[in-house]
Amino acid sequence: MISLLVSFVVLIAGYLLYGRVTEKIFSPDDRETPAVAVNDGVDCVPMKTWKAFLVQLLNIAGTGPIFGALMGAVFGPVVFLWIVFGSILGGAVHDYMSGMISSRHGGASVAELSGQYLGKAAKWIMRIFSVILLVLCGAVFVTSPAGLLEKLTPDWMNGIFWTVVILAYYMLATLLPIDKLIGKLYPVFGVLLIVMAAAVIGGIIFSGGKYTIPEISLNNLHPDGTPVWPYMFITVACGAVSGFHATQSPMVAKCITSEKEGRKVFYGAMISEAVIALVWAAAGVSFYGTTQMLSEALKSGASNVVYDISTGVLGVFGGILAVAGVIVCPVTSGDTAFRSARLILAETFKLDQKPIKNRMLITVPLLAAGGLFTWVAITDGNGFQTIWRYFSWSNQTLAMIALWLSTAYLLKKGRYRFGSLLTALPAAFMSAVSMTYILTAQEGFRLSASIACPAGALFAAILFFIYIVKLIKNKNNHTSLA
Repeated sequence: MISLLVSFVVLIAGYLLYGRVTEKIFSPDDRETPAVAVNDGVDCVPMKTWKAFLVQLLNIAGTGPIFGALMGAVFGPVVFLWIVFGSILGGAVHDYMSGMISSRHGGASVAELSGQYLGKAAKWIMRIFSVILLVLCGAVFVTSPAGLLEKLTPDWMNGIFWTVVILAYYMLATLLPIDKLIGKLYPVFGVLLIVMAAAVIGGIIFSGGKYTIPEISLNNLHPDGTPVWPYMFITVACGAVSGFHATQSPMVAKCITSEKEGRKVFYGAMISEAVIALVWAAAGVSFYGTTQMLSEALKSGASNVVYDISTGVLGVFGGILAVAGVIVCPVTSGDTAFRSARLILAETFKLDQKPIKNRMLITVPLLAAGGLFTWVAITDGNGFQTIWRYFSWSNQTLAMIALWLSTAYLLKKGRYRFGSLLTALPAAFMSAVSMTYILTAQEGFRLSASIACPAGALFAAILFFIYIVKLIKNKNNHTSLA
């Protein structure tokens, strides 16, 4: 219990202190944002700060910090450390830089920014990579609500039926101007996500000793002996560091009306997501008592675990919250995933998105691809877990690239000679995580840890050495970006 409370305090302190350091290094000013300079009525639309914050929170969160945290909790309370320090030093910095750099480039996507700062090859790699990731994300966040709705409705309303319904909603959310559907629904659903987490942790803390939240330990408690490195850092993606956020922040960057809102909207939303992830990690290990029992429960699906915890801790009220949360939250991540993919493809093919026919031209094929992935997940008993594993690795690899992109931006800006360490250090860390995982994972090269771990460390060291060389070359560069 003490570890959890201290973790919450550290996260708040991280926002107040490290968030200001991040803001100072980026140096927001009074230039016009895309919401003001472009204001096209479709994607670049001014939003109030509180609404932009809630939209960003729901964009990046959904069930990511719930499902990921629960699966990460199988490693034991060591997961608390990754959620806290990963978010402050990596995830929130990543989200802030992704959003703010995008704002300074007219709301450009992470793919376009990669081309400008990492080269043309990086731009095309990121275009393909990010669109695939977003379609996978959309599929991941269709399967869980469709599966739960199938259990709660008559037999003829099966998983396929609910998949079609959700994809139809995705069509509307992807096509309509951002303030017409997302801007109206997301603030409400964002509050629901926060209330859901607060109610669950409150029920556990005030249970009269029925549930015990363990203290932080460095011991690996995974019942199958799966090593913490690198698997925990891949499993807990959205609750700590997530490349998916680099695709979402540019969407909200098109809606903020001042650069000085960035810390509240981008850094603040990530810290809030970390709080939610902490709640669910603590709930998982305390409700089931052991990581073995939590692991067994997760075999029936993460959405079922959320339902069991909510109803077990809060009764009927918890059941209502769980059903609403497990249905609404993933849907609100999936729709913006497809919307982001539309924007990336629009940039690629230079299609003006003001005419709805141009939006349709991109949206229909995207949703068809998402439907295919979802069908595979529904018809395959392990489909969700399989897609999640591919999504998680792709997600963390995208985070690695977005952090190196941010490092290149700071090097070019050159206001603070060592300011680029802000992003270079977490970029190197995520490079080691991503490379080690793909070398050892079942869906990767399946190499032994004795080979993969040194190879991952070497990969990160090479990239960091290249960064140091660039830093030395740019030591006298104080050119500010226009």
